[in-house]
Amino acid sequence: MTHENEQFLEKYGKNISIVLPAFNEAKTIENVMEELLEKGMQLIVIDDGSHDETTSIVRKVHKQYPEQVHLYRHPLNRGLGAAIRTGLEASLSKNPMVIVTFDADGQHHVDDLVPVVKPIIGKKADIVIGIRNFQEMPFRKKFGNNVMNIITHIFYGMGVGDSQSGLRAISPDAAKIMELHSRDYGVSSEIIGEIKRKDLKLVEVPIETIYTDYSLSKGTDTKIGLKILARLIKNIFK
Repeated sequence: MTHENEQFLEKYGKNISIVLPAFNEAKTIENVMEELLEKGMQLIVIDDGSHDETTSIVRKVHKQYPEQVHLYRHPLNRGLGAAIRTGLEASLSKNPMVIVTFDADGQHHVDDLVPVVKPIIGKKADIVIGIRNFQEMPFRKKFGNNVMNIITHIFYGMGVGDSQSGLRAISPDAAKIMELHSRDYGVSSEIIGEIKRKDLKLVEVPIETIYTDYSLSKGTDTKIGLKILARLIKNIFK
Protein backbone atom coordinates (compact mmCIF):
# COMPACT_ATOMS: atom_id res chain seq x y z
CA MET A 1 0.00 0.00 0.00
CA THR A 2 1.33 3.43 -0.94
CA HIS A 3 2.14 6.04 1.69
CA GLU A 4 -0.67 8.21 0.31
CA ASN A 5 -3.22 5.42 0.75
CA GLU A 6 -1.92 4.69 4.24
CA GLN A 7 -2.44 8.34 5.16
CA PHE A 8 -5.93 8.29 3.68
CA LEU A 9 -6.94 5.29 5.79
CA GLU A 10 -5.35 6.79 8.90
CA LYS A 11 -7.58 9.82 8.38
CA TYR A 12 -10.82 8.12 7.37
CA GLY A 13 -10.52 4.48 8.49
CA LYS A 14 -12.67 4.91 11.61
CA ASN A 15 -15.44 6.38 9.46
CA ILE A 16 -15.54 3.40 7.07
CA SER A 17 -18.03 0.67 7.90
CA ILE A 18 -17.24 -2.71 6.32
CA VAL A 19 -20.18 -5.08 5.82
CA LEU A 20 -18.75 -8.59 5.87
CA PRO A 21 -21.35 -11.26 5.00
CA ALA A 22 -20.15 -14.68 6.09
CA PHE A 23 -21.54 -18.17 5.61
CA ASN A 24 -19.15 -20.94 6.68
CA GLU A 25 -16.03 -18.81 6.18
CA ALA A 26 -13.92 -20.26 9.03
CA LYS A 27 -11.00 -20.88 6.64
CA THR A 28 -10.52 -17.24 5.72
CA ILE A 29 -12.49 -14.82 7.87
CA GLU A 30 -9.92 -14.27 10.61
CA ASN A 31 -7.20 -13.16 8.19
CA VAL A 32 -9.65 -10.95 6.30
CA MET A 33 -10.82 -9.31 9.53
CA GLU A 34 -7.29 -8.74 10.83
CA GLU A 35 -6.20 -6.98 7.64
CA LEU A 36 -9.19 -4.65 7.79
CA LEU A 37 -8.93 -4.00 11.52
CA GLU A 38 -5.29 -3.00 11.19
CA LYS A 39 -6.51 -0.08 9.09
CA GLY A 40 -8.86 1.07 11.86
CA MET A 41 -12.15 0.27 10.14
CA GLN A 42 -15.44 -0.74 11.72
CA LEU A 43 -16.49 -4.30 10.86
CA ILE A 44 -20.14 -5.30 10.64
CA VAL A 45 -19.95 -9.09 10.40
CA ILE A 46 -23.16 -10.84 9.35
CA ASP A 47 -22.89 -14.52 10.22
CA ASP A 48 -25.59 -15.89 7.95
CA GLY A 49 -26.41 -19.10 9.81
CA SER A 50 -22.93 -20.65 9.62
CA HIS A 51 -22.53 -24.16 11.02
CA ASP A 52 -18.73 -24.22 11.09
CA GLU A 53 -16.42 -22.23 13.39
CA THR A 54 -17.18 -18.82 11.83
CA THR A 55 -19.13 -17.54 14.85
CA SER A 56 -16.53 -18.52 17.43
CA ILE A 57 -13.72 -17.02 15.33
CA VAL A 58 -15.55 -13.69 14.99
CA ARG A 59 -16.26 -13.65 18.74
CA LYS A 60 -12.58 -14.30 19.44
CA VAL A 61 -11.54 -11.38 17.24
CA HIS A 62 -14.26 -9.22 18.84
CA LYS A 63 -12.59 -9.73 22.24
CA GLN A 64 -9.39 -8.26 20.79
CA TYR A 65 -11.18 -5.38 19.04
CA PRO A 66 -14.37 -4.78 21.05
CA GLU A 67 -14.86 -1.25 19.67
CA GLN A 68 -14.40 -2.22 16.03
CA VAL A 69 -16.07 -5.60 15.58
CA HIS A 70 -19.86 -5.89 15.61
CA LEU A 71 -21.38 -9.35 15.10
CA TYR A 72 -24.92 -9.91 13.85
CA ARG A 73 -26.08 -13.49 13.43
CA HIS A 74 -28.91 -15.01 11.43
CA PRO A 75 -29.97 -18.23 13.22
CA LEU A 76 -30.64 -19.82 9.80
CA ASN A 77 -28.96 -19.25 6.45
CA ARG A 78 -31.05 -16.58 4.71
CA GLY A 79 -28.79 -15.80 1.74
CA LEU A 80 -26.42 -13.06 0.63
CA GLY A 81 -29.18 -10.55 -0.04
CA ALA A 82 -30.59 -10.87 3.45
CA ALA A 83 -27.10 -10.60 4.95
CA ILE A 84 -26.37 -7.41 3.00
CA ARG A 85 -29.67 -5.86 4.10
CA THR A 86 -28.89 -6.64 7.73
CA GLY A 87 -25.39 -5.24 7.27
CA LEU A 88 -26.56 -1.99 5.68
CA GLU A 89 -29.12 -1.40 8.44
CA ALA A 90 -26.55 -2.12 11.14
CA SER A 91 -23.96 0.12 9.48
CA LEU A 92 -26.33 3.08 9.30
CA SER A 93 -26.72 2.93 13.08
CA LYS A 94 -22.94 3.63 13.36
CA ASN A 95 -23.15 6.87 11.30
CA PRO A 96 -20.26 6.12 8.92
CA MET A 97 -19.06 8.32 6.07
CA VAL A 98 -19.13 5.33 3.72
CA ILE A 99 -20.33 1.72 3.81
CA VAL A 100 -18.35 -0.97 1.99
CA THR A 101 -19.46 -4.52 1.17
CA PHE A 102 -16.47 -6.87 1.29
CA ASP A 103 -16.35 -10.62 0.69
CA ALA A 104 -15.11 -12.82 3.55
CA ASP A 105 -13.51 -15.46 1.33
CA GLY A 106 -10.21 -13.65 0.91
CA GLN A 107 -10.60 -12.63 -2.73
CA HIS A 108 -10.35 -8.85 -2.18
CA HIS A 109 -7.22 -6.78 -1.68
CA VAL A 110 -7.37 -4.36 1.23
CA ASP A 111 -5.36 -1.98 -0.99
CA ASP A 112 -8.40 -1.64 -3.25
CA LEU A 113 -10.44 -0.05 -0.48
CA VAL A 114 -9.01 3.42 -1.07
CA PRO A 115 -10.00 3.83 -4.75
CA VAL A 116 -13.42 2.35 -3.94
CA VAL A 117 -14.24 4.68 -1.03
CA LYS A 118 -12.57 7.90 -2.25
CA PRO A 119 -15.36 8.93 -4.67
CA ILE A 120 -17.94 8.55 -1.88
CA ILE A 121 -15.98 10.55 0.67
CA GLY A 122 -15.22 13.15 -2.00
CA LYS A 123 -18.97 13.45 -2.81
CA LYS A 124 -18.33 12.40 -6.41
CA ALA A 125 -20.47 9.25 -6.33
CA ASP A 126 -23.35 7.61 -4.50
CA ILE A 127 -22.17 4.09 -5.24
CA VAL A 128 -18.79 2.79 -6.39
CA ILE A 129 -18.35 -0.71 -7.79
CA GLY A 130 -14.98 -2.43 -7.94
CA ILE A 131 -14.61 -3.95 -11.41
CA ARG A 132 -12.65 -7.19 -11.63
CA ASN A 133 -10.41 -7.93 -14.63
CA PHE A 134 -12.41 -10.47 -16.65
CA GLN A 135 -9.32 -11.36 -18.70
CA GLU A 136 -7.70 -12.74 -15.56
CA MET A 137 -10.87 -14.49 -14.38
CA PRO A 138 -11.02 -18.31 -14.70
CA PHE A 139 -13.37 -19.40 -17.47
CA ARG A 140 -16.19 -20.82 -15.34
CA LYS A 141 -16.34 -17.58 -13.36
CA LYS A 142 -15.96 -15.38 -16.43
CA PHE A 143 -18.82 -17.10 -18.27
CA GLY A 144 -21.17 -16.93 -15.27
CA ASN A 145 -20.39 -13.28 -14.59
CA ASN A 146 -20.80 -12.31 -18.24
CA VAL A 147 -24.19 -14.02 -18.23
CA MET A 148 -25.16 -12.04 -15.11
CA ASN A 149 -24.01 -8.77 -16.70
CA ILE A 150 -26.32 -9.47 -19.66
CA ILE A 151 -29.22 -10.49 -17.39
CA THR A 152 -28.73 -7.37 -15.27
CA HIS A 153 -28.76 -5.16 -18.38
CA ILE A 154 -31.91 -6.80 -19.74
CA PHE A 155 -33.96 -6.88 -16.54
CA TYR A 156 -32.71 -3.74 -14.80
CA GLY A 157 -31.94 -1.53 -17.80
CA MET A 158 -28.41 -0.61 -16.83
CA GLY A 159 -25.12 -1.94 -18.16
CA VAL A 160 -22.10 -2.12 -15.84
CA GLY A 161 -18.68 -3.69 -16.11
CA ASP A 162 -19.08 -6.15 -13.23
CA SER A 163 -22.60 -6.45 -11.88
CA GLN A 164 -21.68 -9.26 -9.46
CA SER A 165 -18.66 -7.67 -7.79
CA GLY A 166 -18.76 -8.08 -4.02
CA LEU A 167 -16.56 -5.03 -3.41
CA ARG A 168 -18.66 -1.88 -3.55
CA ALA A 169 -18.90 1.37 -1.61
CA ILE A 170 -22.24 2.98 -0.79
CA SER A 171 -22.97 6.39 0.66
CA PRO A 172 -25.20 6.39 3.76
CA ASP A 173 -27.80 8.47 1.90
CA ALA A 174 -27.93 5.90 -0.91
CA ALA A 175 -28.14 3.02 1.57
CA LYS A 176 -31.15 4.65 3.22
CA ILE A 177 -33.20 4.83 0.02
CA MET A 178 -32.30 1.56 -1.69
CA GLU A 179 -35.06 -1.05 -1.58
CA LEU A 180 -33.54 -4.53 -1.66
CA HIS A 181 -35.71 -7.65 -1.54
CA SER A 182 -33.62 -10.47 -3.03
CA ARG A 183 -32.45 -13.03 -0.49
CA ASP A 184 -29.70 -14.57 -2.58
CA TYR A 185 -26.98 -13.57 -5.06
CA GLY A 186 -29.59 -11.72 -7.10
CA VAL A 187 -29.07 -8.82 -4.69
CA SER A 188 -26.02 -7.73 -6.70
CA SER A 189 -28.14 -7.17 -9.80
CA GLU A 190 -30.87 -5.64 -7.66
CA ILE A 191 -28.43 -3.00 -6.41
CA ILE A 192 -27.74 -2.06 -10.05
CA GLY A 193 -31.48 -1.70 -10.59
CA GLU A 194 -31.75 0.59 -7.58
CA ILE A 195 -28.97 2.80 -8.94
CA LYS A 196 -31.07 3.37 -12.04
CA ARG A 197 -34.45 3.69 -10.26
CA LYS A 198 -33.18 6.11 -7.64
CA ASP A 199 -31.02 8.06 -10.14
CA LEU A 200 -27.89 7.46 -8.10
CA LYS A 201 -24.47 8.42 -9.41
CA LEU A 202 -22.31 5.36 -10.13
CA VAL A 203 -18.54 5.25 -10.46
CA GLU A 204 -16.68 2.09 -11.49
CA VAL A 205 -13.02 1.51 -10.55
CA PRO A 206 -10.71 -1.39 -11.42
CA ILE A 207 -9.72 -3.78 -8.63
CA GLU A 208 -7.52 -6.85 -8.33
CA THR A 209 -8.86 -10.23 -7.28
CA ILE A 210 -7.12 -13.06 -5.42
CA TYR A 211 -8.19 -16.36 -7.00
CA THR A 212 -7.76 -19.49 -4.92
CA ASP A 213 -9.52 -22.86 -5.11
CA TYR A 214 -11.51 -21.74 -2.07
CA SER A 215 -12.59 -18.34 -3.42
CA LEU A 216 -13.45 -19.93 -6.78
CA SER A 217 -15.91 -22.22 -5.00
CA LYS A 218 -17.83 -19.13 -3.83
CA GLY A 219 -19.90 -16.48 -5.57
CA THR A 220 -21.70 -16.40 -8.89
CA ASP A 221 -21.17 -19.13 -11.46
CA THR A 222 -23.20 -20.27 -14.46
CA LYS A 223 -25.51 -22.46 -12.35
CA ILE A 224 -26.33 -19.62 -9.97
CA GLY A 225 -26.78 -17.22 -12.88
CA LEU A 226 -29.35 -19.51 -14.51
CA LYS A 227 -31.23 -19.85 -11.21
CA ILE A 228 -31.41 -16.08 -10.87
CA LEU A 229 -32.58 -15.77 -14.48
CA ALA A 230 -35.37 -18.30 -13.86
CA ARG A 231 -36.48 -16.40 -10.77
CA LEU A 232 -36.55 -13.07 -12.61
CA ILE A 233 -38.65 -14.55 -15.42
CA LYS A 234 -41.01 -16.12 -12.87
CA ASN A 235 -41.46 -12.74 -11.15
CA ILE A 236 -42.45 -11.11 -14.47
CA PHE A 237 -45.37 -13.51 -14.93
CA LYS A 238 -46.66 -13.35 -11.34
